[in-house]
Amino acid sequence: MKKALFAFGVVAILAGSAAPAQAADKYHGYPELAAHEVEGKDYRLVQRFPREAQAAHIAIHGGAIEAPTTQLADHAAKTGDHAFYSFEGIKPAGNSDLHLTATRFNEPKGVGLVAKVGYTVSWHGASGTEATTYVGGRDAALIRAVTARLRTAGFRVATSVPEEIGGDSSRNIANRNLRHRGVQLELSKGQREQFFKDGKLARSWIENPANRTPAFYRYTAAVNHALASVLARPGR
Repeated sequence: MKKALFAFGVVAILAGSAAPAQAADKYHGYPELAAHEVEGKDYRLVQRFPREAQAAHIAIHGGAIEAPTTQLADHAAKTGDHAFYSFEGIKPAGNSDLHLTATRFNEPKGVGLVAKVGYTVSWHGASGTEATTYVGGRDAALIRAVTARLRTAGFRVATSVPEEIGGDSSRNIANRNLRHRGVQLELSKGQREQFFKDGKLARSWIENPANRTPAFYRYTAAVNHALASVLARPGR
């Protein structure tokens, strides 16, 4: 019995290292959230859609919910001429209340933007002190390309993705594009800390580009190179 309990504990600890960065959702969907939180005061919606964009970088847990996913998605979109969307928590405290799980994320502007493109990269934060990325989703070709590019750029990519952050549900916002398959990037806290000087992830710190490290740019470039390689394939 003691051995069984010990084994269960080890599994729980390992699973916890790859858990979502936030706890269970307070709200069951955007309509309920919008009824209790104030846009422009508690959260904000940011989006861009360049003409003929084929891919989108999104951060549905942006701002101070899962920092710095907004900044990563924003920079990747700008440098790749892709669409961009972010739901940002901007409360002084308690931004975890604004977390909506990807399978129930139904903010209309975000859903509408993703529905217009064929490729999606959804940026998320996971727990864990070791610098690691979990690459999930339903787009097998893009998953392979992103994994290869990140590893070539010197970043650790997990060989397996825990079910709770796998991103393979058809209801996941990442997979609600024109092709019904996208990629979900879950970056551990240890990985995200490497993108900013002194490892700080406070909102005021990450919003200043001067605090970014070379790893920030190397990482986003690797993801965009993967996207470009897939978009360039004939008959994709």
